[in-house]
Amino acid sequence: QLQLVESGGGLMQPGGSLRLSCAASGFTLDYYAIGWFRQAPGKEREGVSCASARSVHTNYADSVKGRFTISRDSAKNTMYLQMNSLKPEDTAIYYCAVRRVYGSRCTMMTYEYDYWGQGTQVTVSS
Repeated sequence: QLQLVESGGGLMQPGGSLRLSCAASGFTLDYYAIGWFRQAPGKEREGVSCASARSVHTNYADSVKGRFTISRDSAKNTMYLQMNSLKPEDTAIYYCAVRRVYGSRCTMMTYEYDYWGQGTQVTVSS
């Protein structure tokens, strides 16, 4: 069964760090593009970061460049989003996603992704 299970969200003060994890099962994560998205209350889901198959290429939304890092661990079949220097405007539900096209490129368009995690809440507040 193909599944993505997220963990790592929570409450953090501005300037703090969190690492989100997304464990994949039923397929090999390395072969496919991965992405992280977020959705704040009353807003549309937006792309935060993506990585192509085998993470040859990565991309970040302007709002998180220099603060967030996408990565994956092949041995654990898990993808990560390291979030540093968090700001209140980073508050949202965060979703991991996989584009299950072999050798797929990096994209931050939601419609190009086939599998989604359940979402994890990140709240940045003092």
